[in-house]
Amino acid sequence: MPSNDVRILAQAAVPTAAVGAVAAVVSGVVAGGKGAIGAGVATLVVILFMGIGLYVLQRTAKSLPHLFQAMGLMLYAAQILLLFIFLAAFKNTTLFHPKAFALTLVAGTLTWIAAQTRAHMKSKILYVEPDSGSKPEKTGHSS
Repeated sequence: MPSNDVRILAQAAVPTAAVGAVAAVVSGVVAGGKGAIGAGVATLVVILFMGIGLYVLQRTAKSLPHLFQAMGLMLYAAQILLLFIFLAAFKNTTLFHPKAFALTLVAGTLTWIAAQTRAHMKSKILYVEPDSGSKPEKTGHSS
């Protein structure tokens, strides 16, 4: 993974992990140990799903740039759908507090999207890769 991609991944994952840690503390106070576990699991799910999605999107951009926009839209739709399926599957679980899980899942997803958007806007990514093998032509007049 090139350094820009790793930087964007870190700039999205760190705020998401911070929101997840705060949610785990709040959920632990409000709902006890199961609330903290639910918030922790939700944070891990968001970072895993969104991180894999970012990796797939970056690979697509490099190998099939003409499909980048369509792939991005499809990927985000698939991620949101998978998160809803995951939420529905663990709706009645006794392993952790489902409401803490659901709220942290939503908060983590929104944090990831906002942080990733900010990271992309602040990154300095070349639109055209310079060709280092050719010499530039002289275009000025000589006297």
